Amino acid sequence: MLALLALAAGPASSPYPVVGPGIRLAFPGDHGAHPAYRTEWWYVTGSLKAADGRAIGFQITFFRTRPPPGPVADPSAFAPAQVLFAHAALSDSAVGHILHGERAARAGFGLAGAKVGDADVALRDWTFRRLPDGRFAGRVQTGDFALDLDFRPTQPVLAEGEDGYSRKGPRPEQASYYYSIPHLATTGTVTVHGRSTRVAGEAWLDREWSSDYLAPGAIGWDWTGLNLDDGAALMAFRIRRKPTPRSGVSRGPQDDGGVLWAGGSYRAPDGKVTRFAPADVRFTPARTWRSPATGAVYPVAQWLDVHLPGGLRRFPLQPLFPDQELDSRASDLPVYWEGAVRTTGGRGYLELTGYAAPLTM
Repeated sequence: MLALLALAAGPASSPYPVVGPGIRLAFPGDHGAHPAYRTEWWYVTGSLKAADGRAIGFQITFFRTRPPPGPVADPSAFAPAQVLFAHAALSDSAVGHILHGERAARAGFGLAGAKVGDADVALRDWTFRRLPDGRFAGRVQTGDFALDLDFRPTQPVLAEGEDGYSRKGPRPEQASYYYSIPHLATTGTVTVHGRSTRVAGEAWLDREWSSDYLAPGAIGWDWTGLNLDDGAALMAFRIRRKPTPRSGVSRGPQDDGGVLWAGGSYRAPDGKVTRFAPADVRFTPARTWRSPATGAVYPVAQWLDVHLPGGLRRFPLQPLFPDQELDSRASDLPVYWEGAVRTTGGRGYLELTGYAAPLTM
């Protein structure tokens, strides 16, 4: 997610509030925007089955960022007090490569906005909001595809980290406020190249807001959110350290500087939650894919090992297909890989950033 926002990391300074422990999540307010913080996002991914049986993955993400003020206050109504970005992507097994689009605009003027008090985010005709009956709805249209989807919660909110305070680095302020809603029952319509089909499946909503996300030594991260068939939900991430220079030569995704931080959670079918410490999470590349467009090498298939109360458990992460790289260079945004994956007894999404180039945030 944060691969899109150059303002989302690096040491924060006044006037951004500092993230710290002790938050009490409250709803519906925390579904809405938190405009004082440096950045936040509404991030929904899911796995669908079309009426003809084909597998489809999707991503809809809205970002809000608050630019730092200039040395002199700008009274103009055109001064960008808030900026919104949006990314949408479709992974259709009948297409075999990712389709994606993006948008950006400053808040206001009827173009874009993120409301406080409940989920209601819009960027021109792209929208994500919570409906009066408690469902969420996402509407996106690009030149290649359109998404018209409703998401019905079937499980309670999952507060990540310590009751919603999620560490992302060795310093306590390198953190976010973070909750998820797994197992969203999803229905609606997907249109690909002008042909529409009804779809149904499950989705995962992530909500984070932060002022200081990544430590200076971070190069990128691997993240996954998995809806498991027995009703369990698993989120895990690792933030990778910048490698030590070796004569300017990199040998691919294994040639990194190790793990700077890691974490996540597992909610069992009975609702019991296990929080992962950094030592409880391990990602191991199983297969790589080299992008013909950018030359980046991604570990698109991985083994995920997590420590649960019953012992070590291993989840294979296998992509729906390898070509799920989002190349946003045309919009002056970074390149990263984000795609639908399958695992034993479930499915979800995997995000890989910092493999095409180190994050310069």
